[in-house]
Amino acid sequence: MRELPTGPALARRALASLTSSWVLETVDALDLRPSGKLAPVVAMPLRDLQRTRDVAAFAARAPWAAVRGLVELLTMDPLEAVVARLGDTADDPSEAELREALASLATEGMTRDERLLVLTFAVLEGFAAAPHCARLLESDPEFALVELPDVVPLGAAPLAPRVVDEAVRERRRERRAAQRSRRAAPPPRPTHAKTRPPVPDPPSPSSSPTARERHDVTRRALRLTPLEASRFDPAHPLAGAVVVVEVPFDGVDPDAPEATAKARPALVVAGAPDTLLVRALYSQDAPTRQPFAPWRRVGLDHPSFIEDARVAIALGDSAPTPLGRLSDEEWNAISL
Repeated sequence: MRELPTGPALARRALASLTSSWVLETVDALDLRPSGKLAPVVAMPLRDLQRTRDVAAFAARAPWAAVRGLVELLTMDPLEAVVARLGDTADDPSEAELREALASLATEGMTRDERLLVLTFAVLEGFAAAPHCARLLESDPEFALVELPDVVPLGAAPLAPRVVDEAVRERRRERRAAQRSRRAAPPPRPTHAKTRPPVPDPPSPSSSPTARERHDVTRRALRLTPLEASRFDPAHPLAGAVVVVEVPFDGVDPDAPEATAKARPALVVAGAPDTLLVRALYSQDAPTRQPFAPWRRVGLDHPSFIEDARVAIALGDSAPTPLGRLSDEEWNAISL
């Protein structure tokens, strides 16, 4: 029995194992114009894939948001077919029922790639049938996953040290010294005008906003994918809260290869009774992250960066306690 990768690594290897022509046919049909509906972190890597035609390299190096979005898109139709075939048992099928449904759909034309994606997506999203799907992926030779190519990740190339000319450095020192001198100089004494300027008329109530109008901010609605909208409620009580949850690794940690997840703070964007949809927070910047301005106010002890990708996290016996909550202004300032 093969050892199954976990988290994003499973989705990346599954995508690399698909028939390239089928994947590219789907990608070529997408509207990836800058004015389209897809976020740049998803659209730009997919446009690169249209140009390079290298699905394996895309699976290995593209941002997780782009990989997850493509996997979800490719999975939607076959997943609906499996759910329809399972019928009343679709919410929690037995392993035998799942095997029978996949086998019958295979005889009717469902490809190996489509069945591989359904099993992978169920494991990735933590469906009730995820343990059955994992065993099928581990035991069935038809679903063997290829290794990812050895591709240097974006932004991983070492930067050459900057060489600064000594004359330039000296000019900078002189400019900073002049700035300090200007700040230290006392401000000029105000002079009194001989005549008082006219006092402008106070603005009328109709032309000036009230304090309430100036601060009345409406929280921007969260845009969910069709599958996310079917599973998660953006009005969940924890939406907008920062909590600590076990976030799966995107790959293998060379220092602890046996570890698959790590407890880290995350922003809850939507939720379900047994699952939260979150965006993880990190102490290091990356191409797929943006600064998280309210880090200090919500109780974190260091500047943080929020990941673009959204991850489904299964809850245990109880919901996590919020460290803090975003205001409507802070929520609207984050690219969702």
